[in-house]
Amino acid sequence: MTARIRVFVVDDHALFRSGVKAEIGDAVEIVGDVGTVDEAIIAVRATKPDVVLLDVHLPNGGGRAILEGLGDALPDTKCLALSVSDAAEDVIGVIRAGARGYVTKTITREELLDAIRRVHAGDAVFSPRLAGFVLDAFAGSAPVTSDPDMDRLTQREQEVLRLIARGYTYKEVAARIHVSVKTVETHVSSVLRKLQLSNRHELTAWVADRRLL
Repeated sequence: MTARIRVFVVDDHALFRSGVKAEIGDAVEIVGDVGTVDEAIIAVRATKPDVVLLDVHLPNGGGRAILEGLGDALPDTKCLALSVSDAAEDVIGVIRAGARGYVTKTITREELLDAIRRVHAGDAVFSPRLAGFVLDAFAGSAPVTSDPDMDRLTQREQEVLRLIARGYTYKEVAARIHVSVKTVETHVSSVLRKLQLSNRHELTAWVADRRLL
């Protein structure tokens, strides 16, 4: 039997934490929940969850402060921001601090569970609108370097690579770059072949390792 993903919930509203636990507690293992930055850093270090659901705005700090407080202490713990805010500065701030994804509280139960599973598996997960903020921010700040592996890809393949690594579905990528889903599938297959990767999980890890996110 596959072990359930261990999830820790951080939000300053107790009622919201209770709601999250009630909604997803039958599908994952909730190992704890707290409402402040200091409590979160201590409790997450102690419980070592697989995934932390992290509110962005908290008393005496926020999600970014927690990420910075945890540092590199828990390399196997992934943080997924779950916030009411969809402001670009909030999204970019927590991603720069180390979160692996960012979704808003309008998300459905099934979408949240899917995001948790994907982050746990190594994907970077964003709501489509939020992914655009991150792509634009990192595209504007990333240093221009020569990467022999990336040089083997066409400009379109590089674009598809980054979008897939950011958590877009094939359908969402197709809509964003105005091509068919079949064309996206063809580009992804080409990228995987050229980079000698097997699936989108390896692709996401490859992009993250090179800080191309």
